[in-house]
Amino acid sequence: MRVKCIVSYDGTHFSGYQVQPNKRTVQGEIEEALLKLHKGQPIKVHASGRTDAGVHAHGQVFHFDSCLNIPEEKWPYALNSLLPEDVVIIEASYVNPDFHARFNATAKEYRYRINQQKVKDVFKRNYSFHYQYKLDLSAIRQACNHLCGTHDFTSFCVAKTEVDDKVRTIYSIEIIEDDSEIIFSFIGSGFLYNMVRILVGTLLDVGQGYTDPNSIPVIIEGRNRSLSGKTVPGHGLYLWKVHYDN
Repeated sequence: MRVKCIVSYDGTHFSGYQVQPNKRTVQGEIEEALLKLHKGQPIKVHASGRTDAGVHAHGQVFHFDSCLNIPEEKWPYALNSLLPEDVVIIEASYVNPDFHARFNATAKEYRYRINQQKVKDVFKRNYSFHYQYKLDLSAIRQACNHLCGTHDFTSFCVAKTEVDDKVRTIYSIEIIEDDSEIIFSFIGSGFLYNMVRILVGTLLDVGQGYTDPNSIPVIIEGRNRSLSGKTVPGHGLYLWKVHYDN
């Protein structure tokens, strides 16, 4: 039977989601728990996508096939009893055998947290990017209007990205003000490698007045990584939610 799971994890002490030799990864921890649960039978998990070192997830989705007859509401308890404290299965359900966590995803939401306190909060250092400079949010929102829609986002991904098709659709960008934090929410059809972190870096330049918000179309059309802003650190980024047709 095919099982779909929603998982949250604190990416601080992981070398990313995907299995890597001699590295601690989220996928490695989940597959190790499944190995124990299946009495030594290796179980491969398939996620909606990868996250980098230090990046967190609120609602990552993965699936796997199992021969165990466990009620779907019991899967989180079974797995969480074997997983470390920084990985938690939120819910699980049985799905059709043709369901795929990656290929059936219709949209993803990423959130990036900016801490605007004057003095860095030691307790938030792994969960938000400390950026104390004053930001013009109206200019940032103006820039966001240019970013929404279907574009070639070559200027907003790592120059050596191996993906040929860099056209993606951003459905919405929301700026959430939460006490001393500013949260950027991006919902899109998919995102290129480091795309969200480069988008945020560019929007911070706009908020500081270094980049004109009306220059965003020029940056997009330029299709050159050197035209956009810096890549902000990974620890402020969260894979928030993965959307499916149902």
